[in-house]
Amino acid sequence: MTRRDVSRPTDAELEILNVLWQRGACTVRDVHQAIIRTKPATGYTTVLKLMQIMAEKELVRRDESQRAHVYEARLAREQTQRQLIGDLLERAFDGSATKLVMQALSAKKASAEELSTIREMLDKFERGES
Repeated sequence: MTRRDVSRPTDAELEILNVLWQRGACTVRDVHQAIIRTKPATGYTTVLKLMQIMAEKELVRRDESQRAHVYEARLAREQTQRQLIGDLLERAFDGSATKLVMQALSAKKASAEELSTIREMLDKFERGES
């Protein structure tokens, strides 16, 4: 397994990361309770195994100082999103941000508020304020 594969979370791992980003550090039980609200068939042991794998992949940190291990996301949501977008940009769009943005905008209609935010961001980039 390459380092690139290790850092890219699967869909199931992203679900767990979303819980950790929303709630902060959690036990497996906390994460399981959050996930079964939308996916009731998800077993506790499945969540446990995924979180153990995520610790091995260094997607999460595990605090073993208490009886119930506590997990937290190793990277902030924005860092993970940047990595995923960068990977998608290279693999699917030949590194073209234009192609990626055009496909994103054509896949789902953006609200007026979202378009305004995009315009503001583009203006900042043009001024070199990233």
